[in-house]
Amino acid sequence: MSRFNRGAVIWLIAMTVCGTLAPLIAHDPRQDDRLVGPLVPHSPTRTSPADRLEPPSAAHLLGTDDLGRDVLARLIHGSRTSLLVGLITGAASLLIGAGLGAIAGWYGGFIDTIISRSIESVLSFPNLFLVLAIIAIAGPSIWSIIAAFVATGWVHEARFVRAEVLRLRESELSLAAIATGAAPARVIFRHLLPIALAPALVSASFGAAGAIAAEAALTFLGFGVQLPHHSWGAILAAARNYAGIAWWLVIFPGTTIFLTILSIHAIGDDLADRLDPRERAFASSR
Repeated sequence: MSRFNRGAVIWLIAMTVCGTLAPLIAHDPRQDDRLVGPLVPHSPTRTSPADRLEPPSAAHLLGTDDLGRDVLARLIHGSRTSLLVGLITGAASLLIGAGLGAIAGWYGGFIDTIISRSIESVLSFPNLFLVLAIIAIAGPSIWSIIAAFVATGWVHEARFVRAEVLRLRESELSLAAIATGAAPARVIFRHLLPIALAPALVSASFGAAGAIAAEAALTFLGFGVQLPHHSWGAILAAARNYAGIAWWLVIFPGTTIFLTILSIHAIGDDLADRLDPRERAFASSR
């Protein structure tokens, strides 16, 4: 693993720790009044007109927003929302897409036609249109956003897995497993799917990064995460009218989003190299 990829892993671990332990790091009284002694002595929800638009200082390391809320505390709590959206979107898209793709590739015929047409139907619409339609029906919330991203994201993993299973269906591995009396479900999920998952895993990692960016964009536009949840996009939305006089409201959340997405893409690229049998063969021959 390169030094860049190690830095990406360290950054994602740090963001995960911040999201998991957010109430302990920066106390939010709306979540648990019993928590005391936070590492960041500011609440992400406490407003203070006297402290509004303060630049970074010893009192507020990343400054304050237009309502006097501490930007660092909001970023820490926003990491919980962004990483939750990315993780669940990537995992659910992989689970649904891999399962349906494997079934379509193995059985073929009518089942493959139904699943393939469903994939093409989703891909025929712009993702943003479908996401906004689902959010409009279900209402703007973190779970409706995740549902919208999963509903539009599983098709990519399904296409990858379907293509791999189609290729492996007539291989010696499949024929040997069938000859031993293995049931189709066992052949699919025990023997073929682990091999076919490599490109889908990489696609899911990129999908998780895309979900984080899309959630921030939707929240920035007012269609995303709503209070009491915190979001990196909400911090950027608050900076729209103050970008010229409060640079920290743009730089810090924007850099956080950029580094998180870049780290996920770096890990996804590394994962693609490690799962590629040609790369593994080349590495073993050196």
